[in-house]
Amino acid sequence: MLTHVVDYRPACKYLIVLVMAVLVSSPASAAPVSVRFPEGVTHGFLLVRSLAGEILGQGEITQVAQERGLVESRLVFRFNDGSVHDEKVAFSQNGVFTLLTYHLIQRGPFFPEQVDIFFDRGAGEYKVKTISGENENEKKEEVWAGELKLPKDVYNGMVVMTVLNLPKSTTETVKILIFTPEPEIINLDLLPKEEHTVRIGTHSRKALKYVFKPDIGLIRKWLGRMTGRLPDDFHYHCWVLADEIPSFVAYEGPLQLMGPLMKIELVSPDLLAASAN
Repeated sequence: MLTHVVDYRPACKYLIVLVMAVLVSSPASAAPVSVRFPEGVTHGFLLVRSLAGEILGQGEITQVAQERGLVESRLVFRFNDGSVHDEKVAFSQNGVFTLLTYHLIQRGPFFPEQVDIFFDRGAGEYKVKTISGENENEKKEEVWAGELKLPKDVYNGMVVMTVLNLPKSTTETVKILIFTPEPEIINLDLLPKEEHTVRIGTHSRKALKYVFKPDIGLIRKWLGRMTGRLPDDFHYHCWVLADEIPSFVAYEGPLQLMGPLMKIELVSPDLLAASAN
């Protein structure tokens, strides 16, 4: 059941959000991703750049493991123009990864759509809010809410995590929930490609490049003319350390379907010299 809370406005009809995570052929029906490396306490820092290398903002990820295999993760990007991407995911890792709740807020001029998205597997419900308009006097808010039944292999906000838990060079297909504004499920192929050299201090290591490829046919069917700028071979990239124990290296792509491309990479805190006083 879909509850349309406010007046429908065609210009905001379609909302597709591509989300990052804690941070071959595709099978017709994929299974949940098995847990090879259980998640625990994490506190990391990220840098957001344009593809030309300009620093656009900074990010921070925190994660805490709770009782009974529950993990709560939060990823926040703060952009130089004041925009914010705030993404919270709760999931279980009892044998397989299972997304339980998801909450995403994207606001500010960096994003084509100002959104607030929430869904809950246990409660079987979702709520989507969009805000449009160039200035405060023209801004308009719309809300959709309804019932929801999630497949076991939906991984919004967890895609990078699933890649880290795949056996090396393994292809997988997972599912992503999008809103049109009704909730829809699309397949996302995770395709291993070539290895690249990365530098860690004075040492060189190998990183495996993955291509993340959403089912563009279904997206075009839902979006119609609005995908004129969307290439037929739309995809984005992720690099993971090609070691026995993998690690995230970098992501390249958008945070919203029609949003700007960017590169997200790890950054380490710099220890400043102590004050003379």
